[in-house]
Amino acid sequence: MVIGRIRDWCINFALLIVFYILYLVIGAGIFSAIELPYERELRQELKVARQDFLSNNTCVSDAQLEELLARALEASNYGVSVLGNDTIRNWDFVSALFFTSTVLTTTGYGHSVPLSNVGKAFCIFYSLIGIPVTLFFLSAIVERLVELISRRPVSYFHRRWAMSRPNLAVIHATLLSIVMALFFIFIPAWIFLSLEKDWNFLESLYFCFISLTTIGLGDYVPGETHSKEDNPHPHLYRLAITVYLLLGLVCVLVVLETCYELPQLKLFRRRFYKEKVQELDSETTNIISHDQLSDQKPDPADKMATQLPVISSVSQQADTLRQNGTSTPYTPASGTTVNEKL
Repeated sequence: MVIGRIRDWCINFALLIVFYILYLVIGAGIFSAIELPYERELRQELKVARQDFLSNNTCVSDAQLEELLARALEASNYGVSVLGNDTIRNWDFVSALFFTSTVLTTTGYGHSVPLSNVGKAFCIFYSLIGIPVTLFFLSAIVERLVELISRRPVSYFHRRWAMSRPNLAVIHATLLSIVMALFFIFIPAWIFLSLEKDWNFLESLYFCFISLTTIGLGDYVPGETHSKEDNPHPHLYRLAITVYLLLGLVCVLVVLETCYELPQLKLFRRRFYKEKVQELDSETTNIISHDQLSDQKPDPADKMATQLPVISSVSQQADTLRQNGTSTPYTPASGTTVNEKL
């Protein structure tokens, strides 16, 4: 029995690894097929633009242009742009606050990075302490919100409507996901569409999703292309984005925790976890099986009522004794008969 269970667990775990590797390979193939033609086209355009520039400016040599471009790209990697828009500052207080929020939440856009060795060393020390504290802080908040938003409503409606708890949990998780996507992805994407002139709706939606899932590729960062006329309050804009990212991350974690606690997923994860069956059965299998059979089983109260022995009352015993012409002290009867002896 134990050997068979270990064998099944090893097979399921091996299948899980194969499936994940296959998912990675398929994703890499699809991304390569989609993006490789665009990369080749962009490289060709840059090559043509470089040749045109050198032909129109004969005083600039190819080596000088190469050195200038390398220096510009290096500065761009550190978040410093050589374009004419010099109003953006990456290390004022609000921008530094935005940077710390992306570091501690492991989003890491990469649009601004420490320039000095002292800053890099402090970033390591700051993250070493700050990331575990942030994870603890988010887990504490998410646990309380899940209890308030997910567990209590599901328990309440399960008692009120007598619905199956697993089915009710799935409906609740679906509705919660829709509400979260509406208020923290689609509506903010529409807002970014009106504020960021160079973004379309897909790019705004892409930024919201990449940010709230802490992927943080850094190819789209709000406020990077704004001029003073387009955005008269850049610090307030950055602060609002920081608050949005923190609140959105909390809501995403609440939805993920709610989905993670679904009894169906717990029962599915059992196939890949080498744990005691009793610890999981009491939490998942019994819930699903009992709720699915609740409509087919009779009411436990009615069942107990039909199985209880008939206990005669004092008046019934007295009538029986008068008919028999005998007298005996009252004793609690366990059946319908009375002791025949005095």
